[in-house]
Amino acid sequence: MRLMYFSEAIDDALAQAMVEDPNIIVFGEDVLLLRRNLLARFGPARVRGTPISESAFLGAGVAAAMAGLRPVVEVWQVDFLSVGLDALINHAAKLEAFTHGNWTAPIVVRVPCGGGYGDGGQHEQSLWGWLAHIPGLSIVVPSTPADAGRLMLSALRQDGPVVFFEHKLLSEIYLAALGSGGRESVQFDVPAEGNRGPVPDKWAPLPLGEAIIRRDGGDLSLISIGVGVHRALEAAQALGKDGVSAQVLDLRTIQPIDKFQVCQAAAKTGHVLIIDEDYEGFGLSGELAAILLEAGISVKYARVCTQTTIPYAQQLEKQMLPNTECIIASAKSLLVG
Repeated sequence: MRLMYFSEAIDDALAQAMVEDPNIIVFGEDVLLLRRNLLARFGPARVRGTPISESAFLGAGVAAAMAGLRPVVEVWQVDFLSVGLDALINHAAKLEAFTHGNWTAPIVVRVPCGGGYGDGGQHEQSLWGWLAHIPGLSIVVPSTPADAGRLMLSALRQDGPVVFFEHKLLSEIYLAALGSGGRESVQFDVPAEGNRGPVPDKWAPLPLGEAIIRRDGGDLSLISIGVGVHRALEAAQALGKDGVSAQVLDLRTIQPIDKFQVCQAAAKTGHVLIIDEDYEGFGLSGELAAILLEAGISVKYARVCTQTTIPYAQQLEKQMLPNTECIIASAKSLLVG
């Protein structure tokens, strides 16, 4: 086993896949800087920078995928993905269904996401629930370096489009960038664990749609994804000091979603708290509630989510995003209520 940072693990798995499959290419915003290690190894024919035009290079990525390549297209922030959504939603996501499987678009869109560092609502959104709403898109949100690398391999093997989310507070590359530009005195809400960890010596794919229990418990089920998993683990540890045995379920992917594990976790404890940095309304937290209701599982249910536009001022942002303190408070309220 090796120790790697989060983005380093993704790049390492990507490099292994690029060696094995010459059809994998990488391009997008600032790729020549962000993936300079891949550029040095594979050259400018397979690692390319693009102009800042999301609609242009996402469209090019879909066309490249249709033509037989397997592009990994990078967008600087998930918020900017909206500029090029036509190519992703109206073409890549629908292609297989419209052509009865005769055409596919095996494209991976790699997007940093999330807040906790004071950059406002145009740069700190998560949006995975929004994108998971579209049939044909797979949505991946890893929480550890090992999962990130293995899920990237699986994403590269999908026949359809995958949006691969990389939370900025888990990414050493983005943490370094966010700590510059006059922000040296800002304290980021970075989890104590998560952005560095053990990874396999050789990468193997991790199937999409398989959740994992990160911590066992019998009183309460905390269900989350991405950086929220680490907030849940911190909250579970604190709750344990008060005699509460909290289970933590890491979904790992949203589309497909592991309904079986969600139902198992809920049935075991009878109390479910969803931690979701995406917006509360019409999102992942509501979908999970529907899954439990449709399965006939009766639970006490609550959710801690982002409810409205994320403010720029960091002291207000801290009150808005799901942090460990509000998870603990919601958990205690759920258990008492």
